[in-house]
Amino acid sequence: MSSSKITHYDAIIIGGGASGLMCAQVAGHRGLNVLVLDSSNKVGKKILMSGGGRCNFTNYFIEPHCYISKNPHFCKSALSRYTQWDFIALVEKHGIPYHERKHGELFCNESAKDILKMLLDECAESKVDIKTKCTVEQIDALTSEGKTSYQLKTNLGSYSSKSLVIASGGLSIPTLGSSGFGYDIAEQFKLPLLPRTAGLVPFIFTDQIKAMTESLSGLAVDISMSVNNISFRENMLFTHRGISGPTALQISNYWKQGDSISINLLPDDNAEDLLLSLKHSHPKSLLRNALSDKFSKSFCLELQKLWWPSDSEKPLADFSDMKLKEIADKLSNWILKPAGTEGYRTAEVTLGGIDTDCISSKTMECKSQAGLYFIGEALDVTGWLGGFNFQWAWASGVAAGESL
Repeated sequence: MSSSKITHYDAIIIGGGASGLMCAQVAGHRGLNVLVLDSSNKVGKKILMSGGGRCNFTNYFIEPHCYISKNPHFCKSALSRYTQWDFIALVEKHGIPYHERKHGELFCNESAKDILKMLLDECAESKVDIKTKCTVEQIDALTSEGKTSYQLKTNLGSYSSKSLVIASGGLSIPTLGSSGFGYDIAEQFKLPLLPRTAGLVPFIFTDQIKAMTESLSGLAVDISMSVNNISFRENMLFTHRGISGPTALQISNYWKQGDSISINLLPDDNAEDLLLSLKHSHPKSLLRNALSDKFSKSFCLELQKLWWPSDSEKPLADFSDMKLKEIADKLSNWILKPAGTEGYRTAEVTLGGIDTDCISSKTMECKSQAGLYFIGEALDVTGWLGGFNFQWAWASGVAAGESL
């Protein structure tokens, strides 16, 4: 690349999503000349579709234990230096109305567009250049007099900078433009990568349970779900292919192929006590009818097919206590073995990624490659459902933006 055709910047950020735009505006406000490059036709697509178009932008209860990483301590520094309260202050500064839903989740009252506009207004104020439909074809690291700089060849021209930030996301929801670009750059600079899988993703079934989920598709049930000693309590949603809803998505982060999951359909009750008391209070009732206070009629019929098909017309008084105990055990510990997940197509995040051992937790700079930074989803940091991954994007973006 001849120097006459190269445009110089203090910092170049590849990826115009949550972490990239946050990093850009912070660096821009520090007086740096910043360029953001994005391969899509517009920036912030994932922000716009998040939270059903309302953007669950953070959570009141951000804690390091709500993040999954090979190194559980890595996220602590950035999250403690740029907190949910800092982001809420930025939202309030821009006059964006928001509300709390369950479990401390914060959403825009009107539209996710408000969050994207806020970030773009901050970028404009700090004179950040943003270029879309930009394909990065080549990245070279040059060292001169002990100082490293980066040269980028793209379809829009050539650029150089002393700092390069990779904020290109993970593999989730490829229709929004995600790709393995960040991992390719990590490999180019010989950084260790951990295995990647789809996270916050629905489960699918191929056994007899699939017919059941299909017939109940659209039904939500308040349950507790567990896998590998981790439990979540929230709604489970039956789908045409399996189960989704907040509990299933949360549990998917801790599930490995081949694992069984446990579902407690009566998280507020002792199932055995409940069935025995129903036997005494409603001796002439059918079990499916006696359970209608707890579950929908259609769900009761499906449970009957599974666990007491030959006793479907038997009054409760004729059930032995032992039989009711067996059914109670299944109601409180329903074991299901998913065939897999829906994969990256619908996953909200990517589990795994760039090993954080090679990244500074304070600055997000690569320890072995001066001036190269990784932020957001490309790193091996995955948060719970409910605004946690956005808070990681904001916090890691700020950490890098303040140190460029």
